[in-house]
Amino acid sequence: MDFRKMGLLCLLAVVGLFAEQQGPETLTYDEIIQLYKQDVPPPALAAKLQRLLTTPFVNNAASDGGAKPVKPTLRQVGPVLRAVQWNIERGLEFDAVRFAFSDPKKFADAMEDKNSKADERTLQRVRDQIALLKDADLIILNEVDWGMNRTLFRNVGGELASALNMNYAYGVEFVEVDPITMGLDQDIIIREVKDAYAVPDDKKSDILERVKQVMQPDPVRYRGLHGTAILSRYPLRDVKLIPFQNQGHDWYADEKKKASGFAKVQAKAGTLVFKEQIIRQVRRGGRMMLLADLVSSDLPAGRVTVVATHLEDEAAPTARRKQLEEVLQQIAPITHPVILAGDMNTSGHDGVPTSVGRLLKDRFGSGKWWAEESVMEAITYTTPYGLAATASKTLVGYVRSVDDPTEKSIPIMGTNPEAKFFTTLDDFRFEDGGRFDFSGETGRSGNGRAGKLSNSNERGEKGFVPTNELGQKFGPVGQFKLDWIFVKPGKLSDSRGASTSYVFTPCFGRTLRELNHSLRDRISDHSPIMVDLPLGEPRQPGID
Repeated sequence: MDFRKMGLLCLLAVVGLFAEQQGPETLTYDEIIQLYKQDVPPPALAAKLQRLLTTPFVNNAASDGGAKPVKPTLRQVGPVLRAVQWNIERGLEFDAVRFAFSDPKKFADAMEDKNSKADERTLQRVRDQIALLKDADLIILNEVDWGMNRTLFRNVGGELASALNMNYAYGVEFVEVDPITMGLDQDIIIREVKDAYAVPDDKKSDILERVKQVMQPDPVRYRGLHGTAILSRYPLRDVKLIPFQNQGHDWYADEKKKASGFAKVQAKAGTLVFKEQIIRQVRRGGRMMLLADLVSSDLPAGRVTVVATHLEDEAAPTARRKQLEEVLQQIAPITHPVILAGDMNTSGHDGVPTSVGRLLKDRFGSGKWWAEESVMEAITYTTPYGLAATASKTLVGYVRSVDDPTEKSIPIMGTNPEAKFFTTLDDFRFEDGGRFDFSGETGRSGNGRAGKLSNSNERGEKGFVPTNELGQKFGPVGQFKLDWIFVKPGKLSDSRGASTSYVFTPCFGRTLRELNHSLRDRISDHSPIMVDLPLGEPRQPGID
């Protein structure tokens, strides 16, 4: 055995690993605890946190290893860049997300494991949608965990990129510093689950065991990172992580006040304490934008800028519009194509309703028993919070089911508070005169429906196909189009928002609802969306 050769190989491997991923130093467990306890951290720790919130992690190992884009070819337009956007809800259903992009057979096994009730027609649609996802050369992910109890301490974005042989960039949005999230106050949470909730006796031991398992603190593996990721088969260059100046909600100070307020009534109202435990999220950080350039001679002008963002939900629509304006100011000088995508939280109000079941899953992760209807019904309908949540979402769900967030008014309800977000985007002009494509031609839409933005985002019978739903078992469905893809094509657009060229103009926007709902409790509380972007002019002048 040549130990000198082995040593050289090991050294090269370490150097290669360092070259593959660049990023800031993560925080230690003790530092994360300190960030919760001290409103004003010491200067050295504050500087380390600032670097983490402004410096992206970047890994181009896939391209360095020879990976190439798929560039699926469509009959109508030829080769395309297929872009997918998905809020994956922390990565709680990690295996389902991974198999959705890579392995139809294993995805079918996951459906069976999760007690899916899909019929054969739905199964075929799911298979068709997986075939579309497998050819995606660009994937934008919101709500991506790294080193969190609830997602088994995975580096969700990094592991997905490795499984799919893709490059990736990751931007930290929040460092989760809440003692409940870290597993430090597990006795409180276990007691409140046991005493306050009318869970069937045959399920209670399973729930308590799951809570204990997930809530165990782990100082070695805990990173507490939560953010946005860009996965790409094209090399990623000039990656930037830019926090918004306008936040709309202080996830540290405001959430900490909420925690202290509920602590005062703990002895008198256990259910209220538990409500606070599953709702509050004490975090350091804030909403941001993650920018990366895809570089290749295959792309128009050899470069495409991707802007991934997740706008604030705990804020009024005016706050989200201010965050959008920061994005537009940042990208205004760009002369090549731009893809802006993410969870824009265009709900029309501050805070998107959710079920108690989703909140519990968000805290404690996923498990076979967690989606069982008998458990969810008991938790939802036999507690004061469950009843209040059901009543509020029924009303909101009715209002939102008739709402198109791009329209200036909602029937019966009057002015739409979210509409100015879309007029701001539609009226925006890049410095080169370019604009985002708002066109809606039947020949370029995913389902033949015409209307504003239908080429890039799928329209339904009324407004857009929702990407976020509360769930059928909670009464009338609250439906929200929260997730969007907006595209600046490679050439100037005319006054109607239609491009003068088909190169990189959005085509066949789709919402993959069947795939997301193929598991009994859904893969995520958001459905993935996708769009195809032609890399050249079609042979024929029109698209049939």
